[in-house]
Amino acid sequence: MNEPTTTSTRPYLIRAIHEWCTDNGLTPYLSVRVDRSVQVPREFVNEGEIVLNVSYDATGSLQLGNEFIEFKARFGGKPRDIMVPVERVQAIYARESGQGMSFPVVDDVLADVPDVAGAVDVASPEAAAPEEPAPAQVVQLVTSGTKPQVEEGDEPRPPTPATGRPALKRVK
Repeated sequence: MNEPTTTSTRPYLIRAIHEWCTDNGLTPYLSVRVDRSVQVPREFVNEGEIVLNVSYDATGSLQLGNEFIEFKARFGGKPRDIMVPVERVQAIYARESGQGMSFPVVDDVLADVPDVAGAVDVASPEAAAPEEPAPAQVVQLVTSGTKPQVEEGDEPRPPTPATGRPALKRVK
């Protein structure tokens, strides 16, 4: 028998957390793993990631679709069209509390994006795939004041100042 194929739960969960944040007066943030399929201002990409404020106050024409998240936003005062494939979303969370949900993102050869100094526009012909893919990473929600677990071979990171707000930390 043929089993029916189902759609991913990720876009539904993203919409649910976004709605929950909005209903509770919180600011929904998206953490996105950037590759060539992600249309964001490259000068704001840091270590292959970007965090986007997707509140209704910060965006225009926000569409949380099943395949793409699209909106208009200002970066450094300049209006930009943003398009993020849903499968590139690492997490959606409330800025104020850190509550939200993280998702696995498969890093492939296209996932590594150079930092600002070597930034290449998505549509430019100079955009070439890196030779070696990045290792898979896990995002863990850590409350300020707690110490993230450091595994053997990881560099110890300086503690973040205790601000009373949780923050997303990447744990390798």
